[in-house]
Amino acid sequence: MGQDQTKQQIEKGLQLYQSNHTEKALQVWMKVLEKSSDLVGRFRVLGCLVTAHSEMGRYKEMLKFAVVQIDTARELEDANFLLESYLNLARSNEKLCEFHKTISYCKTCLGLPGTRAAAQLGGQVSLSMGNAFLGLSLFQKALESFEKALRYAHNNDDAMLECRVCCSLGSFYAQVKDYEKALFFPCKAAELVNDYGKGWSLKYRAMSQYHMAVAYRLLGHLGSAMECCEESMKIALQHGDRPLQALCLLCFADIHRSRGDLQTAFPRYDSAMSIMTEIGNRLGQVQVLLGVAKCWVARKALDKALDAIERAQDLAEEVGNKLGQLKLHCLSEGIYRSKGLQRELRAHVVRFHECVEETELYCGLCGESIGERNSRLQALPCSHIFHLRCLQNNGTRSCPNCRRSSMKPGFV
Repeated sequence: MGQDQTKQQIEKGLQLYQSNHTEKALQVWMKVLEKSSDLVGRFRVLGCLVTAHSEMGRYKEMLKFAVVQIDTARELEDANFLLESYLNLARSNEKLCEFHKTISYCKTCLGLPGTRAAAQLGGQVSLSMGNAFLGLSLFQKALESFEKALRYAHNNDDAMLECRVCCSLGSFYAQVKDYEKALFFPCKAAELVNDYGKGWSLKYRAMSQYHMAVAYRLLGHLGSAMECCEESMKIALQHGDRPLQALCLLCFADIHRSRGDLQTAFPRYDSAMSIMTEIGNRLGQVQVLLGVAKCWVARKALDKALDAIERAQDLAEEVGNKLGQLKLHCLSEGIYRSKGLQRELRAHVVRFHECVEETELYCGLCGESIGERNSRLQALPCSHIFHLRCLQNNGTRSCPNCRRSSMKPGFV
């Protein structure tokens, strides 16, 4: 298969894929891999396969094609191709919750000199790195990476990248419990979709609607949460987006739990868990098990709650997610207090405070924990976060944590 025929087949696959004929598109692209001798064409089709398997939640297949793409880039001896393939390898590991590997591959991307693609892909590298840091609950580093990604987006007028970063920032602020910002950023993403997204994939709209649903639920606006989640799920089902379907099912379950409708919540958690396990989203499994444990606590079935917590702790430790561990220790603390088991209670209190220290989830001005309750937060230029009221009351001119100047407000 020559160069021109390879290009035609890649385009044919893209048209099929965009028309939701995913399996037919994959068949076309796999034939290109089998028959084409054009290295550039093979590299491009491998990129298509990486993206398609990512959106279908076939993360192990995604990783396999990313590895082959790196080998192809090395054959081509082109730094631009190498940068793109390392980014795909980073994304593959991010999806599989191998966050340390993600960060390592992102650093490799940033260390490649003289690449024309750096201006285009640098923001995507920073976004993937930020998502990995967030997965590890390293909040300052995550925020710093998201800010870099936003700067790339603004400097290059890349509204798609800005939309993705805003969704990640929504997740960031949901985790540290500034629910106002947790809603603001996905709403900003939705605005970008409305203003610039006429030719974009519907996944961008679905993504923004899902993150809005999460924020609305946390704010107690359960009707709006349900509406946004239904819109996101509708698109996810249309496009066969298994990862987003799992997240929507988790959100539906959380909404029903917030309403006190545990009978409806449990099967939604079960369905979410099934897909999370199928695609290998271990962090998602932690979130599902945390919701299940809270349901059992509400039903006063404490032993069943502890069983779910134990399974979640193993997964949270496996992927290195400190916030998940912190939440699970906090839930365990309440259970053992009600059982009157002092030794177990003390052990979880100690681990809870260790997790707070490790995540630096405390305000450097008042010393109180960040993330215990909904609070308005402010990031300084160094990406350390504080209670907004503390910064306003103290009028500090430098960061109490690192002493860098705080004369200008944080980027986000």
